[in-house]
Amino acid sequence: MADARLIIASNRLPFTVVEDEGKLELKASAGGLVTGLSAYLDSLQHSAFTELVEYVWLGWPGASIKDEHKDYIREIAASNFNAHPVFVREEAMEAFYHGFCNKTIWPLFHYFPSYVVYEKESWESYKVVNEYFCDAIMEVLRPNDILWIHDYHLMLLPSMIRRKMPGASIGFFLHIPFPSYELFRLLHKKWASGILEGLLGADLIGFHTHDYTQYFLRSVLRILGIEASMGKMFVGDRLVKADTFPMGIDFFRFHNAVSSKETETERKKLEDTLSGLKTIISVDRLDYSKGLLNRLEGFELFLKENPQWHEKMVLLLVVVPSRIGVDRYQAIKTKIDEMVGSINGRFGTINWMPIIYKYGHVPFHQLVALYSMSDVALITPLRDGMNLVSKEYVASRKDMPGVLILSEFAGASKELGEAILINPNDREEIASAIREALEMPLKEQKKRIGVMQNRLKNYDVVKWATSFIDELEGIKSEQKRFQTRMLNANAKKELLDTFERAKRRILLLDYDGTLVPFVGDPAKAAPPAELLKLLQELSEIDGVDIVIISGRERAVLQSWLEDLDAGFVAEHGVWIKEKGKDWELLRPVSADWKRELLPLLMQYADKVPGSFVEEKEYSLSWHYRKADPEHAADVARELTDILLRFTANTNVQVMQGSKVIEIRNAGIDKGKAALYFLSKADYDFVLAIGDDRTDEDFFRSLPPSAWTIRVGMVPSSARSNVMSYKDVRKLLKEINNCARSEG
Repeated sequence: MADARLIIASNRLPFTVVEDEGKLELKASAGGLVTGLSAYLDSLQHSAFTELVEYVWLGWPGASIKDEHKDYIREIAASNFNAHPVFVREEAMEAFYHGFCNKTIWPLFHYFPSYVVYEKESWESYKVVNEYFCDAIMEVLRPNDILWIHDYHLMLLPSMIRRKMPGASIGFFLHIPFPSYELFRLLHKKWASGILEGLLGADLIGFHTHDYTQYFLRSVLRILGIEASMGKMFVGDRLVKADTFPMGIDFFRFHNAVSSKETETERKKLEDTLSGLKTIISVDRLDYSKGLLNRLEGFELFLKENPQWHEKMVLLLVVVPSRIGVDRYQAIKTKIDEMVGSINGRFGTINWMPIIYKYGHVPFHQLVALYSMSDVALITPLRDGMNLVSKEYVASRKDMPGVLILSEFAGASKELGEAILINPNDREEIASAIREALEMPLKEQKKRIGVMQNRLKNYDVVKWATSFIDELEGIKSEQKRFQTRMLNANAKKELLDTFERAKRRILLLDYDGTLVPFVGDPAKAAPPAELLKLLQELSEIDGVDIVIISGRERAVLQSWLEDLDAGFVAEHGVWIKEKGKDWELLRPVSADWKRELLPLLMQYADKVPGSFVEEKEYSLSWHYRKADPEHAADVARELTDILLRFTANTNVQVMQGSKVIEIRNAGIDKGKAALYFLSKADYDFVLAIGDDRTDEDFFRSLPPSAWTIRVGMVPSSARSNVMSYKDVRKLLKEINNCARSEG
């Protein structure tokens, strides 16, 4: 990874361009993403365990920049921040950020479907701004760089970069929740597909929680039809992984700041004001997803039910401005103001107000002071990707007890199980949690805080970022291993040279998925004229024998390929047919067992819409390619278990194929059929191609010198892999051309 750099792409840069008295200045930005990534980038400068030292951060500079100022901004951004600004027209950015990002994606992904606005123009702006970012990235991206794209603003960007630089190392991390499939499917189909395809342009896609990862994989399956195993899936010829990486914080930045002079000064001011009162801290951005109104309702109920706590505690409510100018947010602000006034008016006295309310930004040391002096943190989002405030509070309780009340719908709840977890929609539960927190014994508080602090220390923001980058590099290595299995140009040349030198050659070819694509209705998989012509030409080459080895019944193979001068194997090896001869059983078998199992399969065909039973002379198949993928997969596991119990201690075997369960006589497989044909001549070139688990039988049975090829990017006993039936046809054409030129 020589000369590799880390290229970070996010909607905003770690600074904002502001104009002050006609001069442009770069003002440092705040926020969890900027703070967290900055801590990781700083760590790279002092680490002996990574080659990643140099980085470039791309993003929007926070304002529309006139052409005459762009070079100046580029220069100062590069020298002061290692940044590369992405210049976007203000009207485009407005439609992008306040349109699709925050009127469509934000409410939908945070489970507020009634707030979602579906506007085609916003979607178009979203695409346009992602293209701006793509163009800007391509100006700086080098082949050895690692590109790490962040958050919901740029979900189309990975595939855009992939198209321009296919071999790029691309990671994507989503900092907000990924919704369940039932919510995600509310998007227009074209938009939903576009977002998923955009994300799958990355090599690694990261989420805060296991749930979000699974919701993403389910949407990929249901909308794009791409299946995953252990989070890994093949998108074309490329391995992609979705995994969970809960974002941490810069633990010691908060932990050590508690003892700083600046924090102590701020804390003393607060303690002088709040002397003798238990304090509950609530810090959040102004956003409907944060559950601020629910929080106040729960606090109001607590005051009503617990008069003994009046004048003994106070709620410090800090609301940080967010998305100023958006009507919905202004409406929330108005309601908060009204509720705070109502609660203080109802329960307050001349000497005590239950809520101290601040609307505005809070400097770092003042924030740490608030955390460190507060006995309880009340954090109740209705839905939150992670919620770093909860972790910051825990980190700031240096040598002190404290209680965290946390919504079970915050991603952080998966890590902070020692908190009092509540449902923010239940105001009675909030009220009860506040009382429990205020009355929790100090020993229990210290125990819980200690456990959470150790966890946050061990998995801080540097560990989070390092884990992501390490996993990305691991996926790239795994991709390379798969690529070495692919039948590349050198391997293909060696195969053709071996074919050309050989005197007696045999081609053992599976049918479905190998010569033709899978289709929903197996009866519609007849070979096209072009394929028939190719196979016929190959069969006419002197010294070349072709054998079609299929799970199909012999009548189907006969009707589709009757004019082909070739050998055939039907029902995975039950029937064989040599060239110019009649069909015969490879060995005596029975079909008596079918009478008992056919009703069971028919029952399951009725149970799963889209599935059906295929009855052959000596085997049965239950197909579910056209059925709902998740339902069918679950039922297939159930049916397989039942069939295995039914067929135990019998001469019948159950096989899982590609979207099919097959039941057939034991001791019959494609390997034995392949060996039968190999025994008929002294072949010095053997080529076997198949796409299914059943084809592994004949891969394993063939001599080491055989050329064995598995269709699809899956582990296999075969020597090589190709992507699809199209690659198989291309190879056969090259073999045909090689033989013709030889002649």
